[in-house]
This record gives sequence, structure tokens and C-alpha cells, in this order.
Amino acid sequence: MADTSTALSTGLDDDELLDALGIEVAPLKATGHTPREERIIAGFEDILRFYQTQGRIPLHGEGHDIFERLYAVRLDQLRKLPEAQVLLADLDKPGLLSGAAIAKAAVDELDEEALLAELGIGDKPADENDITVLRHVRSTVEKRAAEEIADRTPCADFDKFQPLFVQVERELKAGIRKTLRFGRDASIACGNYFILGGQLAYVAEVGEMFKTQSGHDDARLRVIYNNGTESNLLLRSLQKALYKDETGRRLTDSDMGPLFGAATEPDDIASGTIYVLRSLSDHPFVTEHHELIHKIGVTGGKVETRIAGAEKDATYLLAAVEVVATYKLHNLNRTRLENIFHRLFGAAQLDLTIADRFGNPVKPKEWFLVPLHVIDEAVGLIRDGSITEVTYDPKTARLIG
Repeated sequence: MADTSTALSTGLDDDELLDALGIEVAPLKATGHTPREERIIAGFEDILRFYQTQGRIPLHGEGHDIFERLYAVRLDQLRKLPEAQVLLADLDKPGLLSGAAIAKAAVDELDEEALLAELGIGDKPADENDITVLRHVRSTVEKRAAEEIADRTPCADFDKFQPLFVQVERELKAGIRKTLRFGRDASIACGNYFILGGQLAYVAEVGEMFKTQSGHDDARLRVIYNNGTESNLLLRSLQKALYKDETGRRLTDSDMGPLFGAATEPDDIASGTIYVLRSLSDHPFVTEHHELIHKIGVTGGKVETRIAGAEKDATYLLAAVEVVATYKLHNLNRTRLENIFHRLFGAAQLDLTIADRFGNPVKPKEWFLVPLHVIDEAVGLIRDGSITEVTYDPKTARLIG
């Protein structure tokens, strides 16, 4: 072998020197891929190996191990990425990105949770720290749904719907309606109320049902929002939007529940009295509307005991009161009954602030600008169970069915 010291002294270049030392150098392979593209390729190769081993695409759902679910999320994201179609074309012989292999997922056999996950509505997000998972890329379906929701126009006849929103908000405050997480009941029908994006939404109209390309039922909706706008999005688009919105809620119907019944509840009283009072206050407004201003209450004891000392109680306008009507009831639920009166006459609640004995401002509740004969009619409707079918119109001072 040649003396290396002699070779070094001859002024050989690097290649000649390595050759003299008997070292073969393989040329570096120029891939031309960026680090991000390398990660995409590596991530897809994992999915490809899973497909070749299992004979199917990776699926979402808690019934599958963490790696399969990770691959499923990664495949979803790769399908959304336009550059992946070109970058992975040579590797994607089975057609995983185009969906050609979707038949192996046995979509018809997926349970509801897995199917929702396949639609991108899964509960568990991908690991935010995994650099191989692509994020912030939306599918065409998601974009279309977002566009339909965002495509809102001013509601020309909003004056017809505004009282409905006022009524619903009042019923929510009174506990007559409740909000439920959207999902357990995913149905949507005319007259339903939802909370979407922090706004109340009312389904005013449901168009004719039709079949989508995937065979699902769908329909065009007219949805009114409490900010005075409306949209005509699709029923399935509204469902998906409610699923994805962490604050998305369904409002329950204004079912008062049974006022009278055999089943005892914590706030039930065996027998009680609805009482109607008028104030003898010398306040100018109260004096002027003496025949119209009434306080409605419920007690399980004696009315006389309840109103004793009214002159010292701001609840009674710091004045004596007279009892103008009483109604005896049995096996009633006090809270539901009081909620009914607040729901029914809330728009006519007395807006009056007085100073208590210590000079502090107080706004008494349960006083309403409602004629006595209307209150009497309302009690009759409570007794026969039809009170939920009427509303009170303060302008005409009558109940409207």
C-alpha cells in the first residue's frame, strides 16, 4: 500500500487522497424534499404499513388502539392537504388519499360514535404536540358548512320573531326551559330553539326532505337568529355546526311539568293558596294605576300571616295591601306555579324602584300591570292544564291562545 505521508506531500485533492487510502465514497442522494415534506412522507408510510398489515384503513373510536386512532387522524388531515396528493402519488398505490380504499372501513358497520368521528365530529382531538399531525386544514365539507352558517342576511320580518326570543330568554331565566348539550338528541324540527355561536337560533321553516349523495335525509331550513339575521342553511350543516360548537346547545320545550299529581316533589305543598293583592301605597304611579297593579303570590299557610307587617316590607311597596282574590289549590308545586306567572306576565312586570327604610333602592318583584279578570282567567287555565297554550298581550291586556 502507498505511503500516506508521501501521498499527502504530493498535493493530491480530496477525491484522489480518499482513493489512495482505499475508501469508496457513495454519492449523496439529493431528495429535493423539505423537512416538512419528509415528515409528511414518513407519516404516510406509517399509515401504508398499517393498511398492508391489517388490510383496511385505520379507524377512529375508543375501540381501537391509540396508534390506529392517530393514523386515522393523520390520514384525515392528509386527505385535506392538496400538496399531499402529488407528493404521495407514487406511494399511494391502494388509493388511501382518494378514498378508493374506504370500502375496507366497512362504514355501514361503524357505530354512531365512530361514524361521527369519520365525519370529523369526534370528541377527542389529535395530540397537539405531535409534529406529524397536520392541523388547521379544513375539508371541503367543513368549509361549505362554515360558509352556509356565515352566509346570513338581515331578517325582513324580524318584528314577528323578536317577541319569541324575548319569551324564550324569560323562560330560561325562570327555569321553565333548560339547555342541553347537543348530541344525545340530534333531531332538528320546525319550532326548535338552539344556541349556536353564542346566539339564540330559531328554526322557523323546514323545507322538503331530499336524499344526499350519501343517502342521508336533508332539508333546507330557514333559521332566525336573535341578532336580527337569518340563514337558509341545510339541516345537516346545522347539525354539524352544533356538534362542533363546544357551547352549542338545544333548548328544551317550555314544558311546565305537572302542577298537580300524586308524585311528591321537594317543593310540593299538600294544599295552598294563590293570592292576589293590591297596594294601598300613596306612590303617584301606584295610585294612578291602583286597579291594574297586582301582586301574585303562592303560600302554603295563611294569607293574613304572609302579609302581616307589609308597611315595613319593601316587597309590599312599604304600604298596606288588600287581598282582592284567593284560589285554593291542592297538591301543587310552588316553584312551577310561580314560574308560570312569571313566564305569562313577565312582559307586564312593574318596573318601579322605591327606597327601603334605610334609603336603599329596591325593585319589588311579583307585581304586574294585569287586570284582575285576566288573572282569574289564567288560574282557570292552570287548573285545566291549558295555560301553556296562551300568552299575555300587554297592549290589549288579554290572553291570546
